[in-house]
Order: sequence, then structure tokens, then C-alpha cells
Amino acid sequence: MKGAPRDYDGTEYPDAEPGEQFAASPDAFQRLWTPHRLAYVKDSHQPSEHDCPFCAAPAKSDEEALIVARGQHAFVLLNLFPYNAGHLLVCPYRHVAGYDEANSEEANEMALLTQTAMRVLRRTGGNDGFNIGMNQGEIAGAGIAAHLHQHIVPRWKHDSNFFPIIAGTKAVPRLLGEVRAELAAAWPAAEAD
Repeated sequence: MKGAPRDYDGTEYPDAEPGEQFAASPDAFQRLWTPHRLAYVKDSHQPSEHDCPFCAAPAKSDEEALIVARGQHAFVLLNLFPYNAGHLLVCPYRHVAGYDEANSEEANEMALLTQTAMRVLRRTGGNDGFNIGMNQGEIAGAGIAAHLHQHIVPRWKHDSNFFPIIAGTKAVPRLLGEVRAELAAAWPAAEAD
């Protein structure tokens, strides 16, 4: 197929939709259709500080809240609706919405926890890369826009397949509690204080 996207090793992906095939202004982007995300985008209900799951999590046990590590200003927990196995979130304890509202201690600790999470995920899962990012605000797709959180999504070569696209289902091969226990055990003790 002419114009089919290729991986760095030359593998063709004829099922992807290259930007040149779209009407209007062609571009270099491929489109990955994720209709399951529409629920986050369309749902205008955002939890208040009183029912915020990220505010409630630290009061629960690590096992119940799926917390992997706790710092002084921020903590790391598993995403309940992971994009990939081991999908983590880094949240400040304080209920702030934007990255620009985080104080320097929170921002610094979030960065350090992210670095540690990357090392732990690589060591335990052998992933090939990461997607790291924040959706700032409801309009940008933040499922919980009122409480700052950063996504750390481990990625493996060819980790996307037909399942999420055709069946609207993401196969997560391990139970969340199992993954939390493994990551928590591998987390360096000195960095979790």
C-alpha cells in the first residue's frame, strides 16, 4: 500500500490511516480512533474536592487505593482504567487543578517520582518506552480536571493491536492489585519517604 506508515525497522502498518488520505489539508498524522475516550470528553461531571478520588486515595490503605509509593508532597498510584499494564498516575496531595498552581515542592517531587516510576517500570516490566503527560483542564480531556495528575504509560513495541480499535476493549493481562504489589515491592525505600 503506497503511503502506508512504517515502523523504524521498516514494518508496514497498512491498517493505520495516513494523513495524506484525509480530505481538506493532508498532514503527516495517523489517526488512532479511540471512541471509548468519548465518555471522558463528553461527560461534564467533574468531582468536587469533597468527592475527588485523588483526595480520597491517601486516606485509604495502599492496597485499597492502588497506591504504589507516597512522598511528602505527592504520591503514585495505578490508573483504574489503564491504557497499558502498569499505567501510573502521579498526584500532589493538595487539590490543585493546574500544573501552574503546584508549588515548587509539589512540582519537584512529581518530577522525581516520575523518574523513579520509569526506572521501576522498566525494571519490572521491561518496557521499551513511555508516554508521559498531563491533560490540563476538562477541554483538554482530563477525566478529573480539578486535581492535577500526570500519566506515566509504559509502552512496548507493537503493544497496540486490533482489540482496542475493533472491539473497543483493552486487554490488561494482570490484575491491578498484583501490579501494585510488584511495583511497590520494587520501589526504592529511600525514594518513597
